[in-house]
Amino acid sequence: MTETLLKNADLILTMDESRQELSKADILVRDGQIARIGQRLETQGEVHDVSGCLVTPGLVNTHHHLYQTLTRAVPGGQDALLFGWLQTLYPIWSRFGPEEMFTSAQIGLAELALSGCTLSSDHLYLYPNGARLEDTIAAASELGMRFHPTRGAMSIGESDGGLPPDHLVENEAAILDDMVRVVDAFHDPSEGSMCRVGLAPCSPFSVSRDLMRDAALLARDKGVMLHTHLAENDEDIAYSQAQFGCRPGQYAEELGWTGPDVWHAHCVKLDGAEIDLFSRSETGVAHCPCSNCRLGSGIAPVRAMRDAGVKVGLGADGSASNDNGNLMLEARQAMLLQRVANGADAMSAREALEIATRGGADVLGRPDCGRLMPGKRADIAVWDTRGIESAGSWDPAALLLAGPMSVKHLFVEGRQIVRDGHITTIDLPRVIERQNTLARALQA
Repeated sequence: MTETLLKNADLILTMDESRQELSKADILVRDGQIARIGQRLETQGEVHDVSGCLVTPGLVNTHHHLYQTLTRAVPGGQDALLFGWLQTLYPIWSRFGPEEMFTSAQIGLAELALSGCTLSSDHLYLYPNGARLEDTIAAASELGMRFHPTRGAMSIGESDGGLPPDHLVENEAAILDDMVRVVDAFHDPSEGSMCRVGLAPCSPFSVSRDLMRDAALLARDKGVMLHTHLAENDEDIAYSQAQFGCRPGQYAEELGWTGPDVWHAHCVKLDGAEIDLFSRSETGVAHCPCSNCRLGSGIAPVRAMRDAGVKVGLGADGSASNDNGNLMLEARQAMLLQRVANGADAMSAREALEIATRGGADVLGRPDCGRLMPGKRADIAVWDTRGIESAGSWDPAALLLAGPMSVKHLFVEGRQIVRDGHITTIDLPRVIERQNTLARALQA
């Protein structure tokens, strides 16, 4: 039995069923789970004094393309809309291989961890030069992050009217075979799992109707979740109407892509009927505010989604369409955008933080994560509120208004992976050096 005690927290935001906020309290962790929360707790194990700190559940990232951390701020894509941005970057990504996938995943996950994230999904939809999904799984395992990778795919190349170059797309039978392989090899459905695998054809404009339907059938047979991009911008809506004769939400429903085991990225352009569909079917949404701003896609109707009961989590999205991987900044941006669209009272700092924690866990089907309660997983973020960012703040719980954007300590399954603002599990300076070497090689 292994125990750890976080003692003397100024404030704990539990995100439990009643959203309790506990002052001057402790958290006792035992064998990867939260054992007790209260005052004057004791242990024979390791003790961390977190005086002067706010404690929250670890943040949950519901959409990312970790490989893209190797292509941040690429000049040809800096000011492009979505489709032009993709066409600029596809030729660069086609030169990736296993090492690029592994290293970029470690950088992206470490960046997320430093922003308080303990659980991240990833959408890997291209596999050039021998790259495989397990390249990213190995990166997450070494770092110690809880991980939900998805086996993405593209099957419609330029010669068939798609966006990606033909040499980046795959045969659909081979895609389905590899989906079976990675689920069988790496998916752990148990409570407290460190790795669950999802199936994720890239988008309705990069795979066929048959692959979308077959992936949904396979996911239900294997008991795994489904993920794709949907209704990201006006071009996306126009494509759906021109090619399929319907809006994206209707297309998704026809192919079996709604339900509690499905979550869609972006959904910037969902209309009222689609929001009602997602609410009725318990379909989740990964809201990616910074990427939506970066690509000029628009402001997702998150207030309307939440009011309708749609499950909403946050996503950093790929670092080539965000150029940053800080999930706290995503939460702050989500809050601010809803205020821009709907007024200053449209979203509180507490609600945005709830979306970033409990909300994301619910989208990924992980009720064992995203809240601090006895019996839940010990994924815990500790924020030092004694620094300049919080100086003068009257409300430490309003972290997104006045508080640090980087975590002091981070625990995943009770294991400390960030201590005093530094990653403990990998040699991060060495990984950064390797990342920069690989990026320079791609520019040559």
